[in-house]
Amino acid sequence: MRMVDLIAKKRDGKSLTKNEIDFMIDGYTNDQIPDYQMSAMAMALYFQGMTTEERVNLTMAMVESGDQVDLSDIEGIKVDKHSTGGVGDTTTLILAPLVASVGVPVAKMSGRGLGHTGGTIDKLESIEGFQVELTSEQFNKLVNEQKVAVVGQSGNLTPADKKLYSLRDVTATVNSIPLIASSIMSKKIASGADAIVLDVKTGSGAFMKELEDAKELARAMVDIGNGAGRETIAVISDMNQPLGFAVGNALEVKEAIDTLQGKGPKDLHELCLTLGSQMVYLAKQAASIEEARQKLEEVIASGKALEKFKEFVESQGGDPSMVDQPSQLPQAKYVVDVKAKETGVVHEIIADEIGIAASMLGAGRMTKESEIDLAVGVVLQKKIGDNVTEGDTLVKVYSNQEDNNEVEQKIIEAYSIEQEEVNNQPLIYEIIH
Repeated sequence: MRMVDLIAKKRDGKSLTKNEIDFMIDGYTNDQIPDYQMSAMAMALYFQGMTTEERVNLTMAMVESGDQVDLSDIEGIKVDKHSTGGVGDTTTLILAPLVASVGVPVAKMSGRGLGHTGGTIDKLESIEGFQVELTSEQFNKLVNEQKVAVVGQSGNLTPADKKLYSLRDVTATVNSIPLIASSIMSKKIASGADAIVLDVKTGSGAFMKELEDAKELARAMVDIGNGAGRETIAVISDMNQPLGFAVGNALEVKEAIDTLQGKGPKDLHELCLTLGSQMVYLAKQAASIEEARQKLEEVIASGKALEKFKEFVESQGGDPSMVDQPSQLPQAKYVVDVKAKETGVVHEIIADEIGIAASMLGAGRMTKESEIDLAVGVVLQKKIGDNVTEGDTLVKVYSNQEDNNEVEQKIIEAYSIEQEEVNNQPLIYEIIH
């Protein structure tokens, strides 16, 4: 078998067999196929696409290129959740203890973030003492005992994906639905989940800006997951403005605590109930989505969800008193009010620009070596559809630097205030089974 023949075959719009895909991925991972040939293949895939069968075979070849997490020691159906990212995406911090409190085992591996803020692991490290490095035995034991554990990604998961992702980044082939879908799903499947709930974002703060593109990606990932024997569903949700109010590490932990108490932002609360209901249903802990949602609402109202969060924090070495007293979380030196310069209605908030403002404060890392400031970030006071009077606070900036003029200007430019009313945007566009 020769790589040049596979490139020509895909260039001409023909389907690759499982053996051919396995040969290609194994050869590229082991440096037997050079970058220039895989670049040609990536471009052929970009233009010609792949069938569902090809996508499943590509995903499984990437899964099998490295380690696979064994969660078989954990009792019950393990359901993983993946978000395609956004600004102010606090859902994992809430969903992990929330669904665990109704009996669903949450064995979650998360990463550190590059971009606007840290990843879930960085956010959890805002809590003093929280340990994100556990052995597989400790991890499985915690999930069996507590129903929840969250650790950093470790080991040699999907090395083929890491290598191919770097290549796509420099060959203008990142925006290929088959390659995006197989990249995401290979990591989820290698992480050992029995079922997967996907939160696919669309809008100005999302990777997929257009709704139709988000639907195409969601359908591709659901088809791959189900084709690989993992029951998979996708929720397409709005990211035309930041989710919730907080963008920043410790600030998002506080917002997660508020949400587990039933006092969080409406959009964050609703999205977590939607995603959580799907997770509970897939884990066979409820006979219907409606019953699953009712169970989640009950544990929030009773305080059981918040109690589970405290148990989760303590079981991984964190200080549970911080959950009761979020003022103990890292605090910024300065709080600056960014005020509206006109009167009207908020029509648009460019979510990416708000995220950039948070990263300028130090809430995110631009390189793997960057240090994150866990205390800083922004908290929105006005969102789309809200009435604003000149001089009202649009955003509170939490900063450890004296000069925040550039950040304030970035936030002002992200807001569009008009005179007429604005139509409400849906939070959930579609659920794909």
